[in-house]
Amino acid sequence: MLAQAGSDLAHVVRLTYYTTDVDALLGVWPLIGQRLADNRPASTLLGVSRLAFPEMLVEIEATALVP
Repeated sequence: MLAQAGSDLAHVVRLTYYTTDVDALLGVWPLIGQRLADNRPASTLLGVSRLAFPEMLVEIEATALVP
């Protein structure tokens, strides 16, 4: 969706992670850090009891500034 808006990951200024398993997400946090190596946006991690689709474990909301 970022590309469709004429933007990319470098323009993301905020990420919000919703997860049903905080420990599991923190277990892969180094991989997330590698993916965001060139851009470290402000982030929030929230543990929730379930997501809109029960089979999902993580939902990520991103805010980007489109040039």
